[in-house]
Amino acid sequence: MIAAEMMLAIDPDAPGGPEVLVPVARPIPKPGAGEVLVRVAAAGVNRPEVLQRQGKYPPPPGAPSILGMEIAGTVVALGEGVDDSLLGKQVCALIAGGAYAEYAVAPAGQCLEVPEGLSLVEAAALPETLFTVWSNLFDRGWAQPGESVLVHGGTSGIGTMAIALAKLFGMTILVTAGSDEKCAAARGLGADLAINYKTQDFVEEVKAFTGGKGVQIVIDMVGGDYVARNLQCLAEDGRHVSIAVQGGATATIPVWDVMRRRLTLTGSTLRPRSVEFKSLLADELRRHVWPLVAEGKLKPIIDRTFPLAEAPAAHRRMEAGEHVGKIVLTIGDQPA
Repeated sequence: MIAAEMMLAIDPDAPGGPEVLVPVARPIPKPGAGEVLVRVAAAGVNRPEVLQRQGKYPPPPGAPSILGMEIAGTVVALGEGVDDSLLGKQVCALIAGGAYAEYAVAPAGQCLEVPEGLSLVEAAALPETLFTVWSNLFDRGWAQPGESVLVHGGTSGIGTMAIALAKLFGMTILVTAGSDEKCAAARGLGADLAINYKTQDFVEEVKAFTGGKGVQIVIDMVGGDYVARNLQCLAEDGRHVSIAVQGGATATIPVWDVMRRRLTLTGSTLRPRSVEFKSLLADELRRHVWPLVAEGKLKPIIDRTFPLAEAPAAHRRMEAGEHVGKIVLTIGDQPA
């Protein structure tokens, strides 16, 4: 049981710049039915949290206002109906909010046990990108071994996870990045082609690399005018999966071309989805991906860690766009 009643958390009173990310005292949450309380050792930093801090992405109904969507730590209390065997286990979890804190509540179904050989910092860097890439590349994009995929933002947390999963599942992966240094980093992580979108036309580069055929899948987090260009990169029967709209929420597309080449346009947002959906997704990952994590074949790329009190610096690094891989906050005195 927890003797204390209060914890440190980052829960800004109003939107603003990184400077609003100041640790404050908040009550330790209590797990409800089907939930666990986790003493948090580390929390991943994600772009939606930057948008939430800016007031552009409110948390889903019922979610805590405390920032953060992924945690790793130790289960210290159980809600009603949760298997007793989880108590004391080290887990990582995708949550709707509340990660930037010493304690957080997570649905038991969204928790994955941390295997030996994986640090809690590494574990905290997995859930958001792993759930997102798996659900969009494999579930929505129907990825198959031998196919090729273009992913924008190749050195982001999403991009580095996409590279790792694509290579583990026998795919060819092409990425874009904003500098020659980032392109070199992406190639070092296993990308088959890395395109500097500031100096190269990614449509032409994709066509040249694929002998004019195009790729089977595009994972797009830009939106806007990228969508029509992405469609030019697709092979016949190709699939375009939108996961963010950093460059614009609307697009003009050539419908006749979609019809003529039998293209599929889809997309998703993960954060508002139900606990039931996310728990089913966690089950898929437990079966198909977690054995690779346990074997040491899949590890996240960690860019940098910051203590909770330096959350403003973590957000500034993310907004500067210089990171390669995941930025992680370390919390409390637990070994991370």
